[in-house]
Amino acid sequence: MLIGEHTHTLDSKKRLSLPSKFRKELGKTVVITKGLDSCLFVYSTKEWKKFSEKLGELSMGQGDTRAFTRYFMGGAAEVDIDSAGRILIPDFLKDLAHLQTKVMVVGIGTRVELWDEERWNTYQSELEKKADLVAEKLGDIGMI
Repeated sequence: MLIGEHTHTLDSKKRLSLPSKFRKELGKTVVITKGLDSCLFVYSTKEWKKFSEKLGELSMGQGDTRAFTRYFMGGAAEVDIDSAGRILIPDFLKDLAHLQTKVMVVGIGTRVELWDEERWNTYQSELEKKADLVAEKLGDIGMI
């Protein structure tokens, strides 16, 4: 399981080192795609296959599902993890997530999220303010 948060540095060649415990679970090749909330999602090829199969099951007759599928599939790039444990982040994805020098590498169960450090800190601060409300909503649907 991919969990925890780590601060890593994006080098001048747009390479980012992944935590060693993440590399073991992700394998030698990953898929990076547009995420939500101004971050990037990183999947192992196994998890990407599962995710893309679910997207493929959505109705093509619905405009929202077509757009959602285009967003994730069209914005995806398959990337190899090099011998030093780094991935090369394509420019269009780096720019989309506003990644600067410091990047938060966050394990979210079956995927990794890549956040600009400042955006992550702002997001976390806002989330902490409304954590009780989120917990109540999850309680209403039986999650907690």
